[in-house]
Amino acid sequence: MHWGMQRGAGLRVQASSGVAVADAVVLVRMGFLPAPCRVVYVIDEPDIRGFAYGTLPGHPESGEERFVVRRDPTTSAVFAEVSAFSRPATWWSKAGGPLVSVAQRVIARRYLRAV
Repeated sequence: MHWGMQRGAGLRVQASSGVAVADAVVLVRMGFLPAPCRVVYVIDEPDIRGFAYGTLPGHPESGEERFVVRRDPTTSAVFAEVSAFSRPATWWSKAGGPLVSVAQRVIARRYLRAV
């Protein structure tokens, strides 16, 4: 909830809030590439905690990413989950085609390793 998954994945984070709260604006950067987003909802339940953010104008993609940590109450096993949907929002992300998809999978793995 403190942007640790993003920072642990090697991204730079500038956010309007130190924690993920609804409507917080976050600028995530990988290298020079800016990716502005807004937190659209927060999950705070006994066995699942996390948030989702949606892209804002200036992001190379149009979509949403969800980050949660879930505990199975039966086994006490803990799972980190990242889910996303998106489509290209710029000419160069459209032109990147399959490379953009590969980059998205790589960063999702880095998020999970960070947890």
